[in-house]
Parts: sequence; C-alpha cells; structure tokens
Amino acid sequence: MLNTTFPPGKQQISSLEKATQRALRGTGVLLVSTVWISAGLFGLYILAFYAAALYEGNLDRWNNILPGLYQRDSAVATSGIGLHFAMGGIILMLGSIQLIGSIRERWPAFHRWVGRVYVLSCLLAAVGGLTFIVVKGTIGGTVMDIGFGLYGVLMLLAAVQTYRHAVARHIDLHRAWALRLYALAIGSWLYRMDYGFWIMLTDAYGHGDNFTGPFDQIMAFFFYIPNLLVAEVFIRARSFRISPLLNVATTLVLLLVITFLLVGTYYFTKIYWGPAIIDWLV
Repeated sequence: MLNTTFPPGKQQISSLEKATQRALRGTGVLLVSTVWISAGLFGLYILAFYAAALYEGNLDRWNNILPGLYQRDSAVATSGIGLHFAMGGIILMLGSIQLIGSIRERWPAFHRWVGRVYVLSCLLAAVGGLTFIVVKGTIGGTVMDIGFGLYGVLMLLAAVQTYRHAVARHIDLHRAWALRLYALAIGSWLYRMDYGFWIMLTDAYGHGDNFTGPFDQIMAFFFYIPNLLVAEVFIRARSFRISPLLNVATTLVLLLVITFLLVGTYYFTKIYWGPAIIDWLV
C-alpha cells in the first residue's frame, strides 16, 4: 500500500510553520490594539489640550508645553498649527479602525466613510503643519524644518495615493498606501513616546532647550522613517513565505515593542494625558 502521508520531518516543519504564523498574527493583533488604545488616548489629549485651548481662545496654554508655539501677531501660523492639532487628534482616534479586517468585510460602507474622514483629516493636518513651517518655522531650526517638512509632504502624498487607489478599486495598492499613511499618522504619537523614554532613561542626554541638540536632530526624522521601513516590510512580506524561525524572532520583537508601548502609555496617561482629558471632559 502506498504511503500518502508526509515524512515526519516535513510534517513537523509544516505544523511548526502554522503555529508560528498563528503566534505572529496574534501578536500583530495585540500590537494594533495596543497602538489603538495608546494613540487614541494621545489623540484625546491633543483635543483636550491644544484644540480645547483654541476653542476657548486661551492659546497661551500651548506655550506651556512647547515654548514659542503661539504668537499673537502670527494669525496664519496659529491657524495652521491649530488645524494640524485638531486634525491630528481625529487621525489618531480613527486610524486603527481602518486596519481591522472584520470591520472592512462586515461593514464596508462604514469603512469607506471613516476612510474618507481619515484621509481628509490627514490632508488637512499635513497642510496645517506645512503652513506653520513655511510661515514661522519650527523651534529646532533648519534641521527640524526639513525633517518635519518632509514628514508633511510624505503624509500628503500617502493620503492622496490612498484615496486615489481606493476610488480606482486598486485594492492591493490602496491597502499598501493606507498602511504607509497609518505609519506616518502615528508618527506624532511615537515622537512623544520616544522623547518620554529617552528623557527618562538618559536624563535628556543630547536634548537641547530649543530642540537643537544631536538627539533632537535625529528625532526630526526618526519618528517617521523607521515606521515607513516597517510598513514596507509588512507590505512585501505578503508575497514571501517566511521561515518559522523568522516568525518566532519577529513575534519576540513585537512583544518587546508592545511592552515598551504599554509602559510608556501607562506613565504618559498617569502624568500628562489622563489629567488633561479628565479636566476637559469634567
């Protein structure tokens, strides 16, 4: 009788591959959930602190966090950065919803309408930030102007491409650009997280008072370029069969990232975000 079963080695590899793929998918879901919660809280904080100050007409409060951000004689720059903050809060609360496959499949109309609001918010946030840079410039000078300006241009490009391919029903291209846009959209949140951990672990080594230190200059680009590289890895990984060992290594790295984000979210919420959100809501 012919033996139609796989040899023990191949069967074991197949089972191991499936197990590591499930572990990686589960870790990915946990990572997205963690990002959603943390970025959503930061989005609420932006609305509670910056947008609420704009609504209340008390823009001097902005300078308590970022000195020189608001100046009474610069209405265009103030309007630009105010638009950037308001749209940024919306982006951070809506972005992760678009990554949930079950929502896309069960409620496609909801996915499309949230997507329209999300893309429009990204466009307006980019335009507002670029307006501020052109009119006034950032506190960190030329290097920060270039880094943040490139960030705004890339977000504009990703938002336009995401919408264009969605309308044209180029689904694979749409999802690829949507992932790039998401990687850029969470940049402002990661910027705060990175600074928080760096200051805590190194006592602000390399950070200048006017954001002109060596660490500040690196961060002018670091808060979004690594995100885009990770997004490209995920986009291209769909076309390749990944070994179980790489699945395990990626899962462990993602677990470390999740731990990093959870610890940061806890302290930021306790010290900064939580009190501002509660004061705003109460």
